[in-house]
Amino acid sequence: MKIDQERKDRLKKMLNQMKEQILREAREEMKKFQTVEKRQIVEAGMDDADLSVIDLSEDISLKQLSTHRDILKKIEEALRKLEEGTYGICEMCGDEIPEERLKILPFAIYCRDCQEKIEMIEKFEGEEGQ
Repeated sequence: MKIDQERKDRLKKMLNQMKEQILREAREEMKKFQTVEKRQIVEAGMDDADLSVIDLSEDISLKQLSTHRDILKKIEEALRKLEEGTYGICEMCGDEIPEERLKILPFAIYCRDCQEKIEMIEKFEGEEGQ
């Protein structure tokens, strides 16, 4: 099942806008690390509590950068699938995933019905293992 060109163009635009937003956010996070040398000068006058707050902030920023990287990978995969003509097609049943679902969850690989089936199976398997 191939998607029509108009839908493909809309989805591509949406994915590229998301990509740009994630890249902007990642750049902002990276700017925080470019001030490390300045921070080291200031740290000389800080106590352990101040340093802990800074370390925690750096950990959070690194986690955010990691999350941004993961999202960018998913966007690139979605763009690749879009070019192939397989983006927005449920990998389980082959039906078209509604655009509204893709706007909310652009990396969705299953339609809502199939996703619910998978979640029910996972829940059932999780309960059996306990």
